[in-house]
Amino acid sequence: MKKKNLIKIIDCPRDAMQGLETFIPTKKKIDYLNQLLKVGFDTLDFGSFVSPKAIPQLRDTAKVVEALDLNNTKTKLLAIVANERGAKDASEYDKITYLGYPFSISETFQIKNTHAGLKESMIRLDNIINIAEKKDKIVVVYIAMGFGNPYNDKWNIEIVNNCVNELITKGIDTIIMSDTVGLSTKDRINEVFNTLISEYPDIEFGAHFHSKPESWYEKIDSAYKAGCRRFDGALKGFGGCPMSGYGLVGNMPTEKIIYYINKIGEKTGLNEKELNIAMEKAVVFFPTK
Repeated sequence: MKKKNLIKIIDCPRDAMQGLETFIPTKKKIDYLNQLLKVGFDTLDFGSFVSPKAIPQLRDTAKVVEALDLNNTKTKLLAIVANERGAKDASEYDKITYLGYPFSISETFQIKNTHAGLKESMIRLDNIINIAEKKDKIVVVYIAMGFGNPYNDKWNIEIVNNCVNELITKGIDTIIMSDTVGLSTKDRINEVFNTLISEYPDIEFGAHFHSKPESWYEKIDSAYKAGCRRFDGALKGFGGCPMSGYGLVGNMPTEKIIYYINKIGEKTGLNEKELNIAMEKAVVFFPTK
C-alpha cells in the first residue's frame, strides 16, 4: 500500500522544453538537469523517447540520460514514451526508473498526440507494460484531458472512473490526472480526486496541471484538499503541449507548488540552496521571445 500522507513534487523540464522551437544544446540541457537533480525532487520528468519529427527538441534524450549524475540524489528519472519502440529504447537505461505513458480519454487528442485511437492505445499500453516488466521499469500513466477537453468529446466522471479501473486491472498503480490545456476548475478537480481517491485508496493519484497565472492557487488547493499528494510542475511555469492545437498553456510553476506546501505547514524535503540555483538557471535556460 502506498503512503498517502507523503507529498511528492515532480519537476517536469521535459514538458517545459518540448514545445520550444529553438533547440537547446545538449550540454546545456545536461547542466540544467544535473542541477535539478541536486534539489531533491521525488522524480524528474527529464526527457522522452518519441519520434524526433514529433518532438525535435528532445531528440537528444539518449545522450542526455547518459550524462546525468545520480550518485548524490534521491531523485528518480521518468521518461515519456508513446509506443513500444520508445519503451524499448528507454528501458535500456538503468538510470531510468519510470516510463510515462500518455493516455487520453479524449479520442481526438489521443490521435493528435500519438497517432492512435483509444483502443489501439490501450493495446500499446499492454505491450509497453510487458516491455517494462522485463527490464524492471515502472509504468506511470497520464490521463490526458483528464478534466475535460476543448474538442467537444464526451467527458464525465464515469468515463474517468472507467478508464482508471481498466488501468488498474493492467497493474498500473500510479495514475496522473493531466489538465492538458488548463481547462480544469476547482469544482471539477474536487470531483475527480474525491471520487478516485475514495474509490481506489491504494492507488497513487497525481495532479499534472497546466494553468494561467490567476488560477494556480485554486487548482493546487482543490487537489490537496481532495486528498492528492503528488504534484507535477516546471520551474517558472514554462511549457505546454504542442500537440493539442490550442497553444502552449504553461505548466504549473513548481515554485508555486512549493509555496503552497510551505504555506499549509507541510514539508517539501527540498534543498533550498540548490533550488535557488536551479531557479536562477531556469531564467536563462529557456529561450525567450
